[in-house]
Amino acid sequence: MKKLRALITSHPGSSLLAPIAPLVLALLLCGFLPQVALSAEQATATSTEATPTSADLRPDVEQPYIVKKGDTLWDIANHFFKDPYKWLKIWEQNLYITNPDLIYPGNKIWFTPKAAKSGGLSVERTQPEIHVKPAEHIEDAVDTSMLITALQRQDFIRPEAIDSAGYVLDSADERINYGANDRIYMKLATPAEEGTVFDIFRTADPVLDPVTGKPAGMLVMHLGQVRITGRSGDISQGVVIRAFEEISRGDRLKPARSINTRIQPDYPAMPLEGVIMYIRNNAAEAGQNQVVGINLGEQDGVKTGSMLKVMKAGRTVKDKVVGGNATLPEETIGQLIVLVPQAHASIALVTRATNPINRGDAVRSADRP
Repeated sequence: MKKLRALITSHPGSSLLAPIAPLVLALLLCGFLPQVALSAEQATATSTEATPTSADLRPDVEQPYIVKKGDTLWDIANHFFKDPYKWLKIWEQNLYITNPDLIYPGNKIWFTPKAAKSGGLSVERTQPEIHVKPAEHIEDAVDTSMLITALQRQDFIRPEAIDSAGYVLDSADERINYGANDRIYMKLATPAEEGTVFDIFRTADPVLDPVTGKPAGMLVMHLGQVRITGRSGDISQGVVIRAFEEISRGDRLKPARSINTRIQPDYPAMPLEGVIMYIRNNAAEAGQNQVVGINLGEQDGVKTGSMLKVMKAGRTVKDKVVGGNATLPEETIGQLIVLVPQAHASIALVTRATNPINRGDAVRSADRP
């Protein structure tokens, strides 16, 4: 006791501590300070007893636990322990060992009794990995909405398809020409259900294949569309729902075609070879954003979105050095995307052109970028 009094009075701040020395001595005599030391020892014992062991684990717990985005400390504790709150108390007391704020999605967490100070859990923090892959060119879908009108009004069909669906017979009021909202009568080859829509068309000239000289299909002009409203015997009734031109008796019918306005480019895996055989409106040449017909179809491996290139045959020139003629190699002058494929022919859109495109120009499979 004398030593404690001497220590207090010999301290550099003894003038300040001296007045409270009697109070300190009184606390010692009353046994309060030893009681504080005992509480610290008891806290250490309690902490040791609270450390989770293998017996605290959930049965058949899977290890390691992979941290997911949105996980909380409670989620992780609840995965491992029967009483997750017990572990959370331990972890809160040992943040300097395992900081939960530094755990990220993808980290792996194990339970191991050796990691007692961190509540029995150890964390493996994954390092960023670099994956090197070749650059991949992804084509955007082609928006063909500007060409819907053109595609709705013109098409190729097989010659045998002209009479396959039916034709316009007459109207309810004996008029010669019909337009939108007019009621008309039709004869169909096969009865159609109410609500079925047909394209009304008129045939134009046959389209010849420049290579074989044979008809590749019939060019047709779409006049409008009609919806079936009923049937009486072999005569069907309908209402004209769209009209591009005047519709008359004898105009043909075929099932309405659905046009995809967002086409995903596709590069054919097999080599294709064909020619330009038609340019819309019988134009002499075509440029970008114009519609053309080619003599390649579904039976050749063409489908909606097929990307093709247009080749111009090389010119024949005179060789002034060795004499005679020499043929220059063919050159790429444009690119097409198939919009509407049929069996032996297709309608395509010119997506790029560096020179005028003419009937007879070669068509090949396009090279993937």
